[in-house]
Amino acid sequence: MAHHLPSFTDVLNAAERLQGIAHKTPVLQSSTLNAQMQAEVFIKCENFQRMGAFKFRGGYNALAKLNATQKQAGVVAYSSGNHAQAIALSARILNMPATIFMPHDAAPSKLAATQGYGAQVIGYDRYSEDASALAAKLAQDRGMTFIPPFDHPDVLAGQGTAALELFEEVGELDALFVCLGGGGLLSGSALAAKAKSPHCKIYGVEPEAGNDVQQSFRQGERVKIPTPITIADGAQTPMVGAITFELIKQWVDDIHTVSDAQLIEVMRFYAERMKMIVEPTGCLSLAAALQARDSLKGQRVGVIISGGNIDLARFAQLLAL
Repeated sequence: MAHHLPSFTDVLNAAERLQGIAHKTPVLQSSTLNAQMQAEVFIKCENFQRMGAFKFRGGYNALAKLNATQKQAGVVAYSSGNHAQAIALSARILNMPATIFMPHDAAPSKLAATQGYGAQVIGYDRYSEDASALAAKLAQDRGMTFIPPFDHPDVLAGQGTAALELFEEVGELDALFVCLGGGGLLSGSALAAKAKSPHCKIYGVEPEAGNDVQQSFRQGERVKIPTPITIADGAQTPMVGAITFELIKQWVDDIHTVSDAQLIEVMRFYAERMKMIVEPTGCLSLAAALQARDSLKGQRVGVIISGGNIDLARFAQLLAL
């Protein structure tokens, strides 16, 4: 393995770096939801993070750790949106150049935000081109640092600070549900959970159409699938990261999947009951908790919303379905 596996200490160090820079996002409860679940549900709202998603934590942590020479040369990343915005904003704060590969079909609002933070954007076709290879080659050609969206120790350690804050605020939990694409948020959250709430069951949640991690988890080795077709665009990853998967195998209890229809129901619940705009990917965690409600009665349950970045026209369109 090229990298050491990050530990809880790395999450604590990331939290120090992010102090006063990342938002300490609110933990909310809904009496309606608690009654429905017959449980106490604590919702960690990373949709209120800077640039609208948890990705800012890992992006900033990774960039802040670079040395002066690396900062001057700049960074390269690829992303459908949230990691792109996280790297673009972090690079602007740290006064570094950033170049980001974004798919041609990325949400216009995510593209505009990424460019608005000052990053150079290069388009690619997510169904026929390998963004990771494109980014790695550009980084090599220009002497820049490539920061992948999840399979990086500093990125996942930063993401783990969201769960760390949740446990610090509400104490120990019986179960924690985490949105899952490439595994950065889940693996980082697992490190925080094992240290802060050792008996807490940890569940990753993916869209049914993109259950690469569930398959990998069952088989004990990484499984690659075609890019999934799902409204959860933040979870359209064909394969879990190598580093993230090592941690997931070690610390995560199970991987759940939910349908796009379930995600729309949760989007509607968050909008109507909690007055929040949550992107489909951010609804994965609560959708799975609702699906598992019979086994969660009387428990203290954590749910991490990953982000809230969705075009309003698309949001309205999905809720009208």
